Amino acid sequence: MVGASDNSALVSFTLYLGFTFLLAWLAGRKKSGKEFVGEYFLGSRNLGLWAFALTFAATSSSGGSFMGFPSLIYVHGWTLALWIASYMFVPVLGMALLGKRLNRLARKVGAITVPEVLRKRFDDTRVGGVATGLLLFFMFFYLLAQFKAGGKIMATLLEDVEIFQAATNWMREATLGLPWVGQADPAYLVCLAVFALAVVTYVTYGGFRAVVWTDVMQGVVMGIGVIIMLCLALSQVGGLENATRKMAEMTPPEKGKATFKWDGSGKAPNLPKGTWVTAATPGRGEVTLRLAEDLHSSNNGKSSFVTKALLLTSEPERERIESQSLPTGLSLESLDMKPYQSGAGEKGTYVRPPGPSADDAGGFLAVGLALSFFLFWPFGNSGQPSNMVRLMAFRDVDTLRRAILVVCVYYSFLYFSLVIIFCCGRLLLPGMEIDPDRIMPELAAHLTAAAGIPWLAGLLVAAPFAAVMSSVDSFLLLVSSTVVRDVYQQKINPNASERKIKRLTYWTTCLLGLAAALAVVNPPEFLQTLIVFASGGLAGCFLMPMTLGLYWPRMNGAGAMAGMLSGLVTYGGCYLVGWLVHGKFAAYSPLNFHPFLWSLVVSGGAVVAVSLLSKPPDDRLVSKFFRED
Repeated sequence: MVGASDNSALVSFTLYLGFTFLLAWLAGRKKSGKEFVGEYFLGSRNLGLWAFALTFAATSSSGGSFMGFPSLIYVHGWTLALWIASYMFVPVLGMALLGKRLNRLARKVGAITVPEVLRKRFDDTRVGGVATGLLLFFMFFYLLAQFKAGGKIMATLLEDVEIFQAATNWMREATLGLPWVGQADPAYLVCLAVFALAVVTYVTYGGFRAVVWTDVMQGVVMGIGVIIMLCLALSQVGGLENATRKMAEMTPPEKGKATFKWDGSGKAPNLPKGTWVTAATPGRGEVTLRLAEDLHSSNNGKSSFVTKALLLTSEPERERIESQSLPTGLSLESLDMKPYQSGAGEKGTYVRPPGPSADDAGGFLAVGLALSFFLFWPFGNSGQPSNMVRLMAFRDVDTLRRAILVVCVYYSFLYFSLVIIFCCGRLLLPGMEIDPDRIMPELAAHLTAAAGIPWLAGLLVAAPFAAVMSSVDSFLLLVSSTVVRDVYQQKINPNASERKIKRLTYWTTCLLGLAAALAVVNPPEFLQTLIVFASGGLAGCFLMPMTLGLYWPRMNGAGAMAGMLSGLVTYGGCYLVGWLVHGKFAAYSPLNFHPFLWSLVVSGGAVVAVSLLSKPPDDRLVSKFFRED
């Protein structure tokens, strides 16, 4: 945890945020005097090499990369290197497959958004309407994930700051008894509000150019932050070989509930979430527990307390923690613990596939899912509208070619380093399974404090925060452009003045940010769950219609709609079945292949079948997009 003595970390982090706002302000000034829509949403289509490469990389490296992905590494171990391996091919496929033709088509028809590209390509407003609805639906889940990550990061950095503690207490009292909001951690609520206000403000003011400029800075911050964390982590665990050897001795913890009994003597129990305790229990002897929620004395005088807890099962973890004895009068009455479905009691499970899993007896990464994710990342990212928008904004083909190489190198370094860092994190910070999405900021604070440079924690925490901000700003801008351009300007008021469009754009961005913040007040346990759902859904709906639309002259509007809707039905159906089977928000994977792959196959088949069985496209459209220079 970031201690009270580490306010220097807060200062350095605040300076980083200040510089971000300065860039947004400068970008906002630069757009004055230019045509509003083209400049605000695409930066006048004039991105050079480094701006294009780093804004593409930073947008894809979202809160999932720096919050959700590290939490999975921490929980499941080295198998995540196999899970993420194909991410290095994202720019080769994602930028090369669509980049040149999409950029050319968007320039030719003056398109600003992805639905507008599809609508003008097929000269069919229905295609644009379906694309708009799908984009708004899935992008909202993406925004939820990023807002959760931003709130978690700030909560870790600020938890021991006095003014933050006062704000947390006020929030606890203000939300007590309220539906939905009252169920959330008040510290998280405070941070979520601050994060939402900060990001929405600079995106609303600066537009696409502010997003690009800040993405460039944030891409550099992410790279530097990873280098520093890698060096600190390896030095503090005694090298990669030593870390791997100790991980091979670990066994997964047990999760469940602990019942404590208070006899009324001594001070009333008041133990916060995260407290380590050592106590004896009938049948298991002395155990080491970490509380997964607060144990408060405000239980109306009850003598028995039931709380969620984590029980360590391996010596390499137990030897690194400092636990406390239970307070006077408090004793551990019983444990109701559940071992992992896969890997329980097995040494070596963290250093070999499929990795341990609390819920799946087949392990975290079965062979089918490993293959699925090897295809998921490059194809899934190719189908992301947020990436497509960047492909519509680069300057020329030479810029695209060089950017592909830059982003490949960047991703290769970034993701492999993160696997090493957070495998080391298992040794340095045991018991983070109680809140795994906080491992990135917690480890940053721990590494810098142990190295005697606590002020550096603010800059290291800025790395995941940069990833989150670079994604939130892009997604907010993408959704607001879709609402303004494809809903309001296309269907409601085609003759709207630039002043009215500008005002509507600002209000739309603000309201979308507020809605996303409210929706993520009580998020799912793993942030990566939302990331995978949203990215897979978008790619399953958009990749085949967009790719075939750019390269296949025979494709028509009916085929485009069939491809998008069949992708939605297939993907959504698998998640609905997953909900019914697992009792939670999770995917059902037929034959152990991720729903994204099934939706891709069905979507592509629907595009081809419906296009061939329906009326051919107008020859005028074919000539315009495939025969003209």
